[in-house]
Amino acid sequence: MKFYKMHGIGNDYIYFDCMKEQLQNPGELAKKLSDRHFYIGGDGIILLCPSDIADCKMRMFNADGSEGRMCGNGIRCVGKLARDLGYVTGDTCTVETLSGIKTLRFYFDKNGKVAEVKVDMGQAVLSGKDIPSSFEGSSVVNAPLNVDGTTYSVTLVSMGNPHCVVFADPDGIDLEKTGVKFENHPAFPERINTEFVKVSGKNRLKMRVWERGSGETMACGTGACASAVAAVLNGYCNKNEEITVSLRGGDLKIVYTDKTVYMTGAATLAFIGDIVI
Repeated sequence: MKFYKMHGIGNDYIYFDCMKEQLQNPGELAKKLSDRHFYIGGDGIILLCPSDIADCKMRMFNADGSEGRMCGNGIRCVGKLARDLGYVTGDTCTVETLSGIKTLRFYFDKNGKVAEVKVDMGQAVLSGKDIPSSFEGSSVVNAPLNVDGTTYSVTLVSMGNPHCVVFADPDGIDLEKTGVKFENHPAFPERINTEFVKVSGKNRLKMRVWERGSGETMACGTGACASAVAAVLNGYCNKNEEITVSLRGGDLKIVYTDKTVYMTGAATLAFIGDIVI
């Protein structure tokens, strides 16, 4: 099958066009192909699939084989792939995910190819039980959480994926050690993605992320959205204003409103190849 190696500011996945041809056992395939030494390498695989309720459907599998409900950087690349392959036309499309239907708007380069994508990510979920977590209440903001003997102040946000945001210097964290402790903490029955965030200026955040099932990644779209929402909830930033989130792979622009969260960022095709499956 032909594959497309794509990334959203360094958050790289292996994409397959499954609009006409299906893959068997994509979870096991994700574990195999994501290996950066012996196979293609990536944070997982993403399938572009047909949908009865949207222009197309996205299925995303982490490097450990688990299926993710949503991927912010991935959905931008899905939209670009669908547009570049001619499955959609115009400057918008809808994508079905396990977290609902998302609407995308395309921005083009001088050659008419999709360069950036703005995604309506939907409303942020703040209720403790809906994250899901063991925390009670309609929101969990600056709450204490003991992780391996250290108490952190955490803010919980779900953007289709569950996130635990900690305002601490991201460069001062041993993420390899600490991230896995957060991911598998008993407070989070479905595991958790964790962001360590520093307020670096007016409406500017610096972030590192530990993703459940993948470890540290160059970027995380839903994590950037969650960090911006958490920054507003903690009084560091304002609603309805563009917040720049700087990740290892680049910047994302986030706007948190009363009705939804908008994310804008690049979608890049790295190369195309063929692999025998």
